Amino acid sequence: MTYQTAIEWMFEQLPMYQRQGQTAYKADLHNIIRLTAHLHHPEKKFHSIHIAGTNGKGSVCHMLASIFQEAGYKTGLHTSPHLKDFRERIKINGKMISEQEVTHFIEEHKVFFKKHSCSFFEMSVGMAFDYFAREKVDIALIETGLGGRLDSTNIIHPELSIITNIGFDHMAILGDTLPQIAFEKAGIIKPHTPVVIGQKNTETTPIFLKKAAAIEAPLYFAQEERYPHYPSDLTGAYQKENQQTVLRSIAVLQKMGWKIPQRAIEKGLLQVIPNTGLNGRWQIIGENPKIICDTGHNKEGLSIVLTQLQKESYTQLHIVLGVVADKKLDDILPLFPKEATYYFAKAVVPRGLPADQLAAQARLQGLKGKVFSSVQEAFTAAKTSASPKDLIFVGGSTFTVAEVI
Repeated sequence: MTYQTAIEWMFEQLPMYQRQGQTAYKADLHNIIRLTAHLHHPEKKFHSIHIAGTNGKGSVCHMLASIFQEAGYKTGLHTSPHLKDFRERIKINGKMISEQEVTHFIEEHKVFFKKHSCSFFEMSVGMAFDYFAREKVDIALIETGLGGRLDSTNIIHPELSIITNIGFDHMAILGDTLPQIAFEKAGIIKPHTPVVIGQKNTETTPIFLKKAAAIEAPLYFAQEERYPHYPSDLTGAYQKENQQTVLRSIAVLQKMGWKIPQRAIEKGLLQVIPNTGLNGRWQIIGENPKIICDTGHNKEGLSIVLTQLQKESYTQLHIVLGVVADKKLDDILPLFPKEATYYFAKAVVPRGLPADQLAAQARLQGLKGKVFSSVQEAFTAAKTSASPKDLIFVGGSTFTVAEVI
């Protein structure tokens, strides 16, 4: 089995949420419990921090990983989805798991996976936990895939739980009110284990307070402390709030005995991208014309990104836009500027919304542009049309961004 055939086999087993959507979501922990027992409980063999939230959890994971690395810890990082290569999901000290490790893991446990109909995400989580245990990491940053309570990652007993914020996303699965979504995310709070909440909200705060009190988990709100803003190579406006969540989390960890010096915090925040390989967050991928891409894809995330976009200086704005089919377009399309020229496309995933449907909905909101047969074709057209003083933005979904970086 080659690496490529191993990955293709994983993709084919059961629907993958990122590609297929709601039908792939497995709201059940029995399989991952069975799998980790089969793997001799790797999740019990390393320290971890568990991160959930509607937006910002990936950035918070990577910032914390960078700081831990600078503090001298052997640091595991498990995130999703990936942009280019499956191996982006599993890293130690910023280095992706090897192709051989992935292939060997699939070959070794293939019979078990088939027998128990393991999902793509369950296999990924099992692989990450097994790898971190064998490599004896000092700490691993574990990002939830979706929700929290019934997410496959939610079998760890972390040093600290973090919930960045609560917004409207994946509502068909997590609920259509903020308290319902908060309840699902609060599922990562563990007995007697501290939890940091990134954003205070009158609708969600009572949910967190109730859950934490019931299981005697010390609760901290990042917004109750104001930390100085440190320079960082993550320059999206939304990163200011994420950085506050990170700094509050570090303060809690320091109290618990983790040795994280000031120098590691400053250097870690300044070098997130080289330390961890994070991509797609307000990433500038070209100049003259300036080209920016961002993976923000829901109302809360896009509103901050598009506000920052409007502050850029340019002659004309070109937007390459592709979204997934389960997005509420009535919520996100009104956020986009009407004066921009649009290039509508569908990313190469089954969940992608056909470009002509996106364009038709966009026209109703006063957004004008052309339909293209692929993201690459749309991107090429935008670059051809743009003058050196124009600005090109690529976004709408992780998958759209993945095709241009």
